Amino acid sequence: MTKKTLILITIASCACVAASDLNAATIPAGTTLTVRTVSLVSSKDAVGRTFEAKIDQDVFVKGKVLLKAGTKAFGRIQASRANPRKSAPLTLELTLISVNGRKVAVKTNSIHPGSPPTTARQVRHGFTVGTLVVNPGTKMEFRLAEPLNL
Repeated sequence: MTKKTLILITIASCACVAASDLNAATIPAGTTLTVRTVSLVSSKDAVGRTFEAKIDQDVFVKGKVLLKAGTKAFGRIQASRANPRKSAPLTLELTLISVNGRKVAVKTNSIHPGSPPTTARQVRHGFTVGTLVVNPGTKMEFRLAEPLNL
């Protein structure tokens, strides 16, 4: 290999690395991701079941849109009332976001959709009576627990 060829390969490699860094971006921990559900979720669904949602509002970092509204997101049921012996309030978390055709793992806080408990007993036991249904199109907000590297 000639010295000239080696120099050209080095320059091309550096240019590729620099270009990939321009496309890399990080959404900081604490950022709110607003989503709308695509699939129905119920407090009777099994723990671990996944659901689909879409990012409802563009996510900006330093004036640049890093996640566009309509981006697919996927979540998981973390707790539910599917097992009567381990009854818990419906708890959801986001786990994946589809960015440019690839799925990126995401770590968010857990949320309890639905209305807050209204009686002292419901507050004491941490759940409401009956089945809670989260219909498609329901708006929810998750907060990033860790930075999201795109």
